[in-house]
Amino acid sequence: MARPPRTSRRRRAIALAATAATGLAGTAVLLAPTTSSASSHREAPFISEDAEADNTDLYAFVSPDDEDSVTLIGNWWPFADPQGGPNFYKFADDGSAYDINIDNDGDSVADITYRWTFTSSYRTEDTILYNTGVVDSFEDTDLNFRQTYDLVEIREGGPTTVLLNDAPVAPSNVGPTSMPDYPAIREGTLRDVPGGGESFAGQADDSFFLDLRIFDLLYGGDLSEVGVDTLDGYNVQTIALEVPKTDLALNGDASATGNPVVGIWTTTSRPTTRVLPGTDAAAFEVNSSADLTQVSRLGNPLVNEVVIPIKDKDKFNASEPVNDAGSFLSYVQNPEVPKLIDLIYGLDIEPDTDAATPGTQREDLIEVFLTGVCKKSTNANCLGSVPALEADLNSLLLNRDNDDAIFKPSEMLRLNMSVPVTADPKRLGVLEGDLQGYPNGRRLTDDVTDIELKVLEGALTGTPAATIALFDDQVDSNDVDFLDGFPYVAQPHNQAVNRS
Repeated sequence: MARPPRTSRRRRAIALAATAATGLAGTAVLLAPTTSSASSHREAPFISEDAEADNTDLYAFVSPDDEDSVTLIGNWWPFADPQGGPNFYKFADDGSAYDINIDNDGDSVADITYRWTFTSSYRTEDTILYNTGVVDSFEDTDLNFRQTYDLVEIREGGPTTVLLNDAPVAPSNVGPTSMPDYPAIREGTLRDVPGGGESFAGQADDSFFLDLRIFDLLYGGDLSEVGVDTLDGYNVQTIALEVPKTDLALNGDASATGNPVVGIWTTTSRPTTRVLPGTDAAAFEVNSSADLTQVSRLGNPLVNEVVIPIKDKDKFNASEPVNDAGSFLSYVQNPEVPKLIDLIYGLDIEPDTDAATPGTQREDLIEVFLTGVCKKSTNANCLGSVPALEADLNSLLLNRDNDDAIFKPSEMLRLNMSVPVTADPKRLGVLEGDLQGYPNGRRLTDDVTDIELKVLEGALTGTPAATIALFDDQVDSNDVDFLDGFPYVAQPHNQAVNRS
């Protein structure tokens, strides 16, 4: 059933910590070894040609208005200009699968997969219009183009359960003439999920914020030129799911002394073959196979953009976490980005490593990128190799019922569901002592760009605080309000990005 309207407000922007030393005063944790870009926007050669399947960002956090639940959010279709009519934006409707995957026992294989598949329809094809009049709800007969979705839960070795069937997708925000009360239209598409929680699919503001000129040779060596939110005004296609913690936790026990840590990643899978009609065919019909192949993957933000080199970017998108250590470990041990920063800015502050000694290269990065963070004193299998990372935070090795013998290092976003919601969220997450922040999951307000820049240049390995403070793109919050309640993502824009 649809839910009653909720109010929205501007999430308070958190002030930048005065120095990195202040940020590291408490327990500090590293995030994935990356630097700034539009998260997973156009991150690999193949997926840059397939916007519908391009997963841009993944968020996972304990729901601030229901601490017994977790909210999972995936975004697709990067750089969607709001006025991209007349067809606007949609999810793939050819049998493609949009998945959110959960590992709760540490073997880097999905124990739970939530899968969305989409169907499109027109009320009439004898028009050029997305809508034929003013639209006030998804059911309005003036909404010409419509999408619906089926949502299933797939349990490893268990049943596949249909959670929702023919649920409505919030349409694109065409504009104030066509949709004068768009928030009400979108609110009307929310659906309760059996067993507790809610589901949403539709358009939203792109919730990532940063200055993308970093790809112009890292601002050309001039950090005074930062400060423009390059994603201001763009939309994305969003899938959001709120579920009880107990649904995700191993053996249903999400308590601090039970099994509170889960690993999360999203994937998009496309039909392996698509057959186009011949020239001058009687009708333009595309036939797609039932077999699927994975074409996009995302856990921690920015990994494929700035850790994986071009030759392996498409391979990473088609790979499974269980194979990460064998396929991509060397890129984590010896990342390219810190070397580029040192070269362009002449800093010579990249943490020292010994390439001749296996296991000594950036173990601070390896711990979070592949294993999660936990103390060696707590579990002998934990790396615990960097004093600044001495915390029991987000490794699946912390789960009481895990079999450590099946543990596999892998790249995924890890969330400790037992960490309480922070009353005063910090923009820099764990670097400011906020253990509910990134990389313990990822909240919408976490400034992952600044966190990652600081860590890459040695925030956890002894680089002077004054130097670390330089790495800030001066884009500290989103351009529009997030919602107080589910689905939390902001309303989509309806004006062109190039408005002036």
